[in-house]
Amino acid sequence: MGLAVGIVGLPNVGKSTTFNALTKAQNAEAQNYPFCTIEPNKAIVPVLDSRLNELAKIVNPNKIQHSVIEFVDIAGLVKGASKGEGLGNKFLSNIRETEIILHIVRCFDDENITHVEGKVDPIRDINIIENELILADMEQLEKKIERLSKDVKANKKGAKELQDMAIKLLEHLSNGESASSFDEFNTQIFEDLNKELRLLSAKDIIYAVNVDEDSILEDNKYVKAVQEYANKNNRVVIKLCAKIEEELIGLDENEAKEMLESLGASQSGLDNIIKTAFTKLNLISYFTAGVIEVRAWTIKKGYKAPKAASVIHNDFEKGFIRAEVISYDDFVNCGGEAGAKEAGKMRLEGKDYVVQDGDVMHFRFNV
Repeated sequence: MGLAVGIVGLPNVGKSTTFNALTKAQNAEAQNYPFCTIEPNKAIVPVLDSRLNELAKIVNPNKIQHSVIEFVDIAGLVKGASKGEGLGNKFLSNIRETEIILHIVRCFDDENITHVEGKVDPIRDINIIENELILADMEQLEKKIERLSKDVKANKKGAKELQDMAIKLLEHLSNGESASSFDEFNTQIFEDLNKELRLLSAKDIIYAVNVDEDSILEDNKYVKAVQEYANKNNRVVIKLCAKIEEELIGLDENEAKEMLESLGASQSGLDNIIKTAFTKLNLISYFTAGVIEVRAWTIKKGYKAPKAASVIHNDFEKGFIRAEVISYDDFVNCGGEAGAKEAGKMRLEGKDYVVQDGDVMHFRFNV
């Protein structure tokens, strides 16, 4: 889908450990994704979906292939990144290309792991990073306003509206407020302005609070502070212990389940992050189910059938005739395709059908 999540965080917060765990998850599934060129700073990991296992029980395929999501490790973030400190410029260019920010926040004490700011204070850490995003956006906007001034003088269509929007937004940012909290964030003019700028502070943020083993079940004071901050800013907080996540990747499914149960957890923090990011990216999956493979195909929510078919092959969209559709529940309850057909649960849908999450689909098309 060309959509990615950028992982950010100050030094010594657990960012590298979290990314290493994601990379191990990627490598464990690498044989299923022969067409992916995996760079050192990227992890393309599976979005585990129990529905595929249920479909596989019925179809008995040669393999199962999950949807995937891409995480990008953003390097070099320190205070002053917007002015080029550390690897600031590289950081900013990398994060601008992602759709969502996963901010790893340190929420544990450990005298053996120094904190770059002297002591653990998650809200201060969050503000350091988010202030850098805002400062970088202000610099971008100032340059854009200059360019728009020339367009206004030349009477270029729509330039005055964009300039007015940019000036109002710059004033908003100068008060230390993010673009995502701007009153006109959801307007078409803002969207037009942001298409080029890809404002950093306009991106959705997930806070991944990295805790020690003792705080996996009961929130410590740092987690509570982040949760309170996130609630005020309408953001999601996910708790994980990065060290444990790295250990879990090396275990088989039963061993991992046993370890989680011993810690009193129902699922790993990493799995929760992956699923949350998938949803935040406004993605859903439809399925194909045959003896060669049971597979989840990733599409944007709202895709119509021909566009959904194009993720399998572009020719499927060009030559689309219609789609055979069975809902996941009907497929499972009827024991597969034949049973669903017999029960009248298979539907023939045309070009205007909006694909639903969990649809089991087969496309008819002209070559």
